Amino acid sequence: MARYPVLIILSAFLAAFAGVFLGRMLFTPEPPIETRFHAVLHSELKLDAAQAARIEALEREFAAQRSRYEQEMLTDNRGLATAILAEKGYGPAVATAVDRSHHAMGALQKATLQHLFAMRAVLKPDQARRFDDAMVQALTAPQR
Repeated sequence: MARYPVLIILSAFLAAFAGVFLGRMLFTPEPPIETRFHAVLHSELKLDAAQAARIEALEREFAAQRSRYEQEMLTDNRGLATAILAEKGYGPAVATAVDRSHHAMGALQKATLQHLFAMRAVLKPDQARRFDDAMVQALTAPQR
């Protein structure tokens, strides 16, 4: 008779484990567009060693640049929060803070595009076509 509670507990554990596993399999969100684009670049384009090395160098350079812009946007968001607390509405300080944050966002977007085109320049024509397709898909895919 002592076996029944152990079997019940074991069955409940296995059912819970199976439920979690199935839930993760069925409801896992798609990877972000950037991740899929990165996979195309590094997996599907079949880069040769020289291309891979050049793109890796470009990515290291851009990572530092992106980090600076992200820090600038964080600082701008703090300024926006301060302006909102001070004005308690959409006043001149809030408007200035918003414009400042848009400048950093725009600069990051421009730097990102320059980075993408620098990577594209490393590619062979057939790779560049696939790269272009992936970039267009990333830019036009619905955001969730």
